[in-house]
Amino acid sequence: MQKVFHIILEIFGWFQIMLSPTLLGILIGTIIYYNFQTDTGLAVAISIVIIGFIIGVVFATRKFKTTGTINFLSRISASPDINQDE
Repeated sequence: MQKVFHIILEIFGWFQIMLSPTLLGILIGTIIYYNFQTDTGLAVAISIVIIGFIIGVVFATRKFKTTGTINFLSRISASPDINQDE
């Protein structure tokens, strides 16, 4: 049961890591399409979103295979300034 819970947490962490570059790609693609509302602008915007998604998948999978997604996320969200005082 504990192993299943660990795998579910790792998958949840994988989605969190993958979502960050994807959302950044969506934001950049939206800005590009807002400024260039043509077929070319749409193609470039969609391409940037797809590139962001691919980068997110590759990065999340790399972290999943090496250190683990939950370990990576906990190191990022840790605040060493607060933890040193304890």
